[in-house]
Amino acid sequence: MLRIDQLTKRYGDHAVFQGLTHTFGPGCVALCEEESTGKSSLLGIVAGVLAADGGEVWIDGHSLARSPRQARARLAYVPDNCLALPQQSGRGLLEQVAAEKGVKLDAAVLDLADRLGLAPHLDKRFEQMSTGTRRKVYLTAAALGDPAVVVADGPSNGLDTPARRALAELFMAWGRDRLVLFASHDPELVQACGATVMDIAALR
Repeated sequence: MLRIDQLTKRYGDHAVFQGLTHTFGPGCVALCEEESTGKSSLLGIVAGVLAADGGEVWIDGHSLARSPRQARARLAYVPDNCLALPQQSGRGLLEQVAAEKGVKLDAAVLDLADRLGLAPHLDKRFEQMSTGTRRKVYLTAAALGDPAVVVADGPSNGLDTPARRALAELFMAWGRDRLVLFASHDPELVQACGATVMDIAALR
């Protein structure tokens, strides 16, 4: 599903991590360490939105560096900051991701939006949404295209109780045949989806 090999990330003279090497199979894996341990940097590198200073990432057998289009087609990313496109509507983002992945915005995806409590807000612009509602849009978009790897940074942040329950069920279902790699300080989510807790320091 996901393989990282000798990943290194530095900010100036500070090495956030160095030589991370690991192969992930299907399941839910949670990074639950304190801040400043490199969780978001690692997730950003795997998602292809942050450049590594060394090493390589493979998504479902495709090198992110050498075959980025194929690798990204097998990946879904839920960022910590879900306000990158303030003028876009939730439905607009879903349609954009569906077009990029060559799939339809079908009933199953709209049903997920409904289970997350997103349906009444789909036609609002991101700047009009709460933090939790923005995150629900990205979580719904993650279902498009049947990705092999789902990467999520703080996926339950800002979600109400029913949405957090639906999220745990979603992660558990996805984890049966794909990798869900997420960073979280929400022990209830980690427990509810049966995630394996892993420290970045162990990825060597």
